[in-house]
Amino acid sequence: MIEFFHLKKDIPFMRYGRVTTTISLITFIIAVWALAAKGLNLGVDFTGGTVLEVSYPQVAQIDRVRSAVEKLGYKEVAVQNFGSARDVLIRLPAKQRVSGAQLSEQVMGALKADNPQVVLKRVEFTGPQVGKELYDNGALALLVVSMGIMIYLALRFQWKFALAGIIANMHDVVIILGCFALFQWEFSLTVLAGVLAILGYSVNESVVVFDRIRENLRKMRKMEIPALIDNAITTTMSRTVITHAMTQMMVLSMLLFGGEALHYFAVALTIGILFGIYSSVLVASPIVLWLGVSREDFIKPPKVKAEAMV
Repeated sequence: MIEFFHLKKDIPFMRYGRVTTTISLITFIIAVWALAAKGLNLGVDFTGGTVLEVSYPQVAQIDRVRSAVEKLGYKEVAVQNFGSARDVLIRLPAKQRVSGAQLSEQVMGALKADNPQVVLKRVEFTGPQVGKELYDNGALALLVVSMGIMIYLALRFQWKFALAGIIANMHDVVIILGCFALFQWEFSLTVLAGVLAILGYSVNESVVVFDRIRENLRKMRKMEIPALIDNAITTTMSRTVITHAMTQMMVLSMLLFGGEALHYFAVALTIGILFGIYSSVLVASPIVLWLGVSREDFIKPPKVKAEAMV
């Protein structure tokens, strides 16, 4: 196995378990408060609205397109390249007393005033009912994925690991949603895809640590459980650093160079990766310890053979 570094002495993570989980609990409570007090700033995908795709004969100037649309009074407009540098996708929220057809006419009028060569390629209208269905389906997807992860962990390890793993994963998801609520970043289907991706990504890190804990339970018969868990985390740290550093480099490239289309998707992944490391090591593992994991959970006691009858 490739190692970025090798630690000769185990780091006593479990000694600070109460501190790290207290920090996580405070962060979790703040995230829940933000969701309850402010709520998510749902995008057009969920609230309904109008989507226009326009094309220019030359490279489109996104700032000029956005400025032209905002002059109509639409401050929450999303403008991004779509397919090529000449094609532009415009997302507008639904507006009271203005139909989708009227809205598209107003926007095209403003764009043609700025550049008469602009061409409307397509226009789509999403009603509030469709947006609500997408929102409900997205919440259902989160629930189904979470249940699937819990069942997988329970089958592969044991119910204590399953409970600890799902708590750590929900910790990551709620904090991502809390950040979007606190700062009122737009929450769209793309961001939801990022949240679902983090669920799978975070559980992968938990599985690596859990697998090493299970291996240590079978091999290190004389070591205390807290020290055994510390060893499991320490020996996987090099792998954790390499994996997360490479993933974060890719996500940062999307964040810096991906444009508006990938911006909040990359933000959700960045938050999820950072808290995923934290929760897998400093949330899931202490919970496993507090749930009373023991060697007997994986090692069956030897059967006592009955003495032969004389």
